[in-house]
Parts: sequence; structure tokens; C-alpha cells
Amino acid sequence: MRNLLLLCFLTLLCTCVCAQTGTLTGRVVDESNLPLAGATVMVNTEAITVADANGFFNVRSLPTGEHALKVTYIGFTDFDQPITITAGETTEMDVLMKPGVLLAEVAIVSQLRGQARALSTQQAAVNITNVIAADQIGRFPDQNIGDALKRVPGINVQYDQGEARFGNIRGTAPQLSSVMINGERIPSAEAEVRSIQLDLIPSDMVQAVEVSKAVTPDMDADAIGGAVNLVTRAAPYERRISGTIGGGYNLLAEKPTFNGGLIYGDRYADGKLGVIFSGSYFNNQLGSDNVEAEWTYDDENDNDRFDEGENNYPEEIQIRQYYLQRIRQSYSLSLDYKFDPKNTIFFRGIYNHRNDWENRYRAVYKDIEEEDGQWVAELERQTKSGTEDEKYARLEDQKMMNFSLSGEHLFGKLKTTWSANYARASEDRPNERYYEIATDDVVPVNVDFDNPEEPLINATESAFQNPSSAWELSEITEETQFTEDVDVNGRLDFELPLATTGPSRNALKFGARLRTKNKVRDNDFYEYEPVGDNVFNQGLNNLEDQSRDNFLAGDYQAGSFISREYVGDLNLRGADFEGEQALSELAGNFDADENIFGAYAMLEQQLGPKLLAVAGLRLERTSLEYSGFRYDDEEETLTATGKAASDYTNLLPGLHLKYNLKKNTILRFAYTNTLARPNYFDLVPYRQIEDGEDLSIGNPDIDPTRSLNLDLMVEHYFGNIGLVSGGVFFKDISDFIVNQSLDDFTFEGTEYGSFTQPINGGSANLLGLEVAFQRQLDFIAPALRNFGLYFNYTFIDSKVTEFNFEGRENEDLSLPGAPKHTLNASLAYDTGNLTTRLSLNYASSFIDEVGDEAFTDVNYDAVTYLDFNFNYSLSPRFTLYGNANNLLNQPLRYFQGSSERTFQAEYYNVRFDLGVKFDLAK
Repeated sequence: MRNLLLLCFLTLLCTCVCAQTGTLTGRVVDESNLPLAGATVMVNTEAITVADANGFFNVRSLPTGEHALKVTYIGFTDFDQPITITAGETTEMDVLMKPGVLLAEVAIVSQLRGQARALSTQQAAVNITNVIAADQIGRFPDQNIGDALKRVPGINVQYDQGEARFGNIRGTAPQLSSVMINGERIPSAEAEVRSIQLDLIPSDMVQAVEVSKAVTPDMDADAIGGAVNLVTRAAPYERRISGTIGGGYNLLAEKPTFNGGLIYGDRYADGKLGVIFSGSYFNNQLGSDNVEAEWTYDDENDNDRFDEGENNYPEEIQIRQYYLQRIRQSYSLSLDYKFDPKNTIFFRGIYNHRNDWENRYRAVYKDIEEEDGQWVAELERQTKSGTEDEKYARLEDQKMMNFSLSGEHLFGKLKTTWSANYARASEDRPNERYYEIATDDVVPVNVDFDNPEEPLINATESAFQNPSSAWELSEITEETQFTEDVDVNGRLDFELPLATTGPSRNALKFGARLRTKNKVRDNDFYEYEPVGDNVFNQGLNNLEDQSRDNFLAGDYQAGSFISREYVGDLNLRGADFEGEQALSELAGNFDADENIFGAYAMLEQQLGPKLLAVAGLRLERTSLEYSGFRYDDEEETLTATGKAASDYTNLLPGLHLKYNLKKNTILRFAYTNTLARPNYFDLVPYRQIEDGEDLSIGNPDIDPTRSLNLDLMVEHYFGNIGLVSGGVFFKDISDFIVNQSLDDFTFEGTEYGSFTQPINGGSANLLGLEVAFQRQLDFIAPALRNFGLYFNYTFIDSKVTEFNFEGRENEDLSLPGAPKHTLNASLAYDTGNLTTRLSLNYASSFIDEVGDEAFTDVNYDAVTYLDFNFNYSLSPRFTLYGNANNLLNQPLRYFQGSSERTFQAEYYNVRFDLGVKFDLAK
């Protein structure tokens, strides 16, 4: 009741004050009536506010009378117009910006338009932010949001099947950053982690991508690396119809691809109702050539550690051939309804659906060792398949949807915004089948380990070079996997200007939000034993050679495998099979609930004509409840753990300073405190035992990772569209989480061959340097005016301190997920009708998984990607485009301990696509 009375008092006070003042509202658009987010709105030469993501702005409590309105936007001529404010009334003003590079007074063309949008939004932000606009994304050959993000300073991405899947921001692992749609968190379809699959969302479905590297108190605090916000399209002022249709070819899969997209937007009900619909479809044929190896050594010094000079070799080698069909669909709808200048509601929804049909053929050489001068190994051949309903392939069906209803309201001086959000992500993998044959013991093999980057192996005897009657059936399994992550969120925010004009103008912002989450994994797993030898013998009659003449990972032959159709057509529930549920596999199921209550207060204070300060405090209260299963290998029983609960509270102060050194030069400073909550499955008190000797357990006592962050950045914006910036950042990270893996470990009186548990690994310091440059090259010589350079580089030095990892406490280690060097560069040529761009992306190697000693550390190797694309305007409405990706055939590569020891090398080859874009005005 007390809070309600206080709110009523504030509303009454604001109404009384409003009687002596008026309000200015409007929208900033370009000559195509598309919104210009980030436009600076000035009244009487004072920068009062900026246009939001939809181009809307409002200025409250303006004194009555005449005022001079000015709106500025990089690359556009200034808008100047006198306005009259009437007491107690709202004045509406739509601002139409005309293109024309401010200094040279030449028209903006093609790729520069997207660059202008991005830089204007970045310049207007109160915090350290990078922005990519939709038309800028379209000038790079990027199919999904992950590929687009790798162009941002300080971001490197990790790949799956040739597409960017996870992003590392400023040297931090993917789970240490957040990904949002229109400011609301996206749930994860991955079962065990919080990391968001960036390849689930097509790049052509967003209006802009905003990367906040220093979060403000009104933003969720779980963003140690940064917060990525995907802004969906806003309705235009008039009917817009645009789209894309194209196709391509993948050189490894040797199959064509197809893509299409459509955007429709218009306004109805005398302009009060805005509608925009977007759809995207991409049918991609993929494949990869893969080799993997796990390395061991002869402990000649008998000290349980690898010493330089000791003999080392792979104890297991796998040769894998992948074929994959990926269909990605996305649909979005945005509505806005303006009741009057003071009250607007919004509905935004997006639905993403990706189906992966994957076949994998895996040849395994394991338990490799030398016996009396002869190398030997056990052999396996495994086919991954599915039933006919899944196209005889493993189907991974991932969905993500996000729906929000929100409103913006003006009550005198008080601006109130609210939102209610429902989001769901799921992964369904039905009838996933594995058919494996193997030798019953080790057999002689020929090896060549002289080059550890390409360790070679093959069977000596012809009977074991391909499946034959000398092999035996090893296993037939079928698994159904289901993961669901559901978020229901709500928030309420208030903004109260205390002084609207003058050198000390300020505004108080405060609000609260509730995030509720439920995540469930419900898998089922059966092992089947055929009755008699007929199934095995028939399998040998259904062999297919999966060897490729040009296997990109090296001089390897995958060999022959049981066909995917034979595996998929097996009637596993018929009389020819006996099935048993594998309880050990069900120990990974869990049910998790997480509730987060957040509240904040912050003050935006202008300190003179040049300095803006934002200071505030955020509180987040986290309540958790998890349950899982424990499997006992000796008793062969599966027991529910019951529910484990915990809660904690974080107080997170923040300060941002923005100082205008001169008109287009900004100095920024930020002091922030952020956190990252543990992965869901890590907290579950589960216990899994495999083969009686490999133990994995959860850890309900893990603390969240916390970070104190300092940022200093200087930015200079060129009036003719460009930027040069540089800065440093520092992160003091505590309680980061790693998976501790130990060999020959005793737990509760039993010795296990391997023991794995997530733990708080200790603390780390991360120091980084970031520079960026974007500009046409006409400043060098007028003849280069059509050439543009886009460049950014990030250097990161990280060091783990107080390492809580048995056997590694005193070692000098870098933070997992932190490449020392990240670089982006692209050279563009633009004549207005023709735009071409050659783009390079580089990231140095970094440690990905910490082992029990340096020899077993798994590192993500350095990558260099080179892409090319062009756009040619056939007419004002039609544009021809073409993309060529991965021109250097860059593999996904991991190495174990030392860079020459290949742990995994996966090649995807080059892919091309060509098509037409159209944009039909009303």
C-alpha cells in the first residue's frame, strides 16, 4: 500500500509540474521512411535525448514557448526547425533526414548507409557499445548471427559444421555472456549449458545487432564478456515489400543449396497500427572430413607427468565422414499501436526452427600400443542413422521462440515502460540409432606418427581393412533425446526527468524485473541384442564405401560401413531383437528451476556541457532448485537425487562517464560488476558411471562467477561516415568454473580410471587492448574515394590466479576461451551500383579445456577465414548478390598440449551462393 501511495503521489506531482511545461514526441526516419535509431535530438543546442531502436523519441517538461529543434545523424544533413511548446500539451514532430555526407555533401551510397546507421547508434549510446545494422550485415557474406558477430571488435566464434555456433566476447567463454532479443534473454536449446546457439537465427531476420561491452544498471548483470541484443525490425511509415531468393553449392557435400526471404510492412488505422512480417528459409547441404586423436605417453621418468623427450603417441584415432542437411526457418511479426502521443503498445514475436539431418560414419582405432615391435589396436566401425521417418539420419530438431508484449506511457514527466515475455527453446532428437561392429581383440596395424599433425594408421591384414566375417557386432542402440528451456519474464521501468534543460539536466531511472526459468532434459536410451547372427551377416551384405579420394583432413580412408538405410529399417522391437533400457545413460536427465528477481536505480547526470555520468546500483536475487539421478554401477540402479536448493544475492554498483572532447570525439569510462551463473547441469547432484571405471558427478556447491570490470575508450567519428577508436579493458574474475578431470582417482573409497567434476577453478585477471578503424580512403587520395577499409584488432593477456585444480596450482595458465589476438579486416570497393568486399577474420589459439596436466590440455587452434561478396544494383528495386565463404578452407582444429599434436581437425571446404534481392516501394 505504501508503494502504491508513493506511485500515486509521483504521478500527481508530475501532472502538476506538467501544467507549466509541455512534451515533444516524434519519430526520426530517412527518405525511405525507415527509422533512424540513435539519432541525436537537440533542443536549443543541448543534446536532450536520442531516438530509440524504432526511431521514436520524446522530450518531457520542456518550458512553454519557442525552441530550436536540431536532429543530427552521421552521414545525413542536420535537421533544423523551430517548434512551439504549449503548456500541458504534447507536440508531435516527425523528422525526415536527408542523405548527404556532412562535410563533402555527396549522397550516401550502398554499404555506407548501413555503416552510418551503426555508427550513429554507437555514438549516441551512454555505454561502450558496438553496433551492426541490418544493411551492413547484408554487405558481409554471413548467413547467421554468429557469422555476423565475428566482425565485431573483440569477438571470436567457435564453429560447427562450417557455421559459427558460439561466440567468445573479449576473451571470455560463451556461457559468460548473454544473448537477447529486444532486450529479453534467449533460452538455450543445448541441454547442459547456458550458451546460445547463434547458428539458429538467420542474419537477415534482425534490424540491428547491439553488443554492450559495459552494461548499465538497468541491464541484466549476467554479462561478464558482454551482452548481445538482437533488435527485430520495426514497422515502416509506409508499405514495404522486400526479399531475397538465391541458391548455392557446397564443394564438399557436392550438393546445391537454396535460400529465400520476405519482408512485408505497412501501417493501418490512419497510421496508428504498424505491422511488419519477416520470413527466412535456408536449405543448406553440408559435410565435413574429420580426424580425431587422443594422445598418451610412456612415463619413462615414472613421475606421472609428461617430460619433454618422452615418447608420445596417439592411443586412439578416429576417422569421421559427415553428411548433413540443414534447413533453417525463421518467422517474425512486430506490431505497434499508438493510442495517442503518450501511449503506445508493442507486440514482438520471433520463431526459429532448425532441422539437422546428420549421417556420421566413424572408423575407430583404439587402445593403440606397441607390443614386441608390432603396433596393435582394436577397430570399430560405427554408422549413425535414424528411421525412415527421419530420412535415415539423426534428426536434431531445434526450436526457439520469443514473444513479448510491452508498452510505453507518459504520465506527465514520468515515463513508464513495461513488458511481459514468454520464450521457449527445445531440442528433440528422436530414434537416434548407432550400429557398431568391432574386432574382438587388438589386431596388427601399420602406423606413421612422424608427423603428429597427421598421425596415420591402417590395419595390416586385409580381413580388418574393411568389415568382414572376422569382425563381430559390438552394439546397436537407439536413443530419444528431449530438452526444453522455458522462460517467463516481466519488467517494469520508470524514468523521471528532474531537470530537462541546462548544463545540469538529469533523470532518475528505476525499476524491477522477474525472470523465471524451467529447464528439463528427458532422454531415453535402449541397447539391443540380436537373436542369432542373421542381423550381423545381413549387415555385411549392406556395406557402402565412404572413402573419399580428396579427404581434406589428410591421407586417410574411412572405409566401408553398414548402410544407413539398413540400420534405419531394423525392426528393433520385433522378435529378432532383445532390448534393455540403459539406466546409466539416464543419469543425465534433470529438472531445474531458476528464479531471478532484479531491481535497480540509476541517475543520468549531465555535469556541464561535455560530461555525462551514469551511476547506479543493481540488486539480483537468485533462487535455484535442481534434481537429477544417480547411477550405481555395481547395483545397476538409478535413483532420483531429490531436490537441491540454493539462493544468493548480488549487489552490483556501476558508473559510466561519457565526455565529449570535441564535437565528434568521445572519451568513455566504465566501472561495472557482472556475474555468470553456473551451467544448469553442473549444479545437478547427478552421478554417472560408465564402463564401471569412469565417474562423473555434479556439484551443487558451485558459486557463480563474478567479475569487476574497468573500461576506458576514446572514439572519433568522421562526419563523412567513419570511426577510429581505441581503448583498454580489465576484468578481475573470481570463481570461474572448469571441469576438473583426474585419472586413477579414489572417490568414496573406490578408485576410478577417470573422475570428472565441475569446480570453481579460481580467479583470473584479463587485460585487453582494442582498436578499430572504419572509413573511405579518400583522405589518402581522391582517387581512392570508392575504397573503404573496415579494421579492428583486440589483444588480450589473461592469467589464472589462485588456481583450485589438483596438480596445476602453481602453473602459469591463461583463462580458458581467451585468444591473445583477434583481428577483422575488410577492403571494400563501392561505385554505388557495384559493391565488392574481401573480408578476413583471424583469432589466435586458446586453451579450451584444462586437463590434469599440460600434456592433456585441449586447445582451440588459430583460425584465418577469408570471404568475398559482391552486390550489383540492377535497378532501384533489384540487386544481384554473390558470396564465397571459407576461401582458405580453414578447418576447425583442436590440439592436445602442443600445437603439432592434432586432437581434432575438421574440414568443410568452400561454399558459394548467388541470388537476387528486391525492394518494392508502395
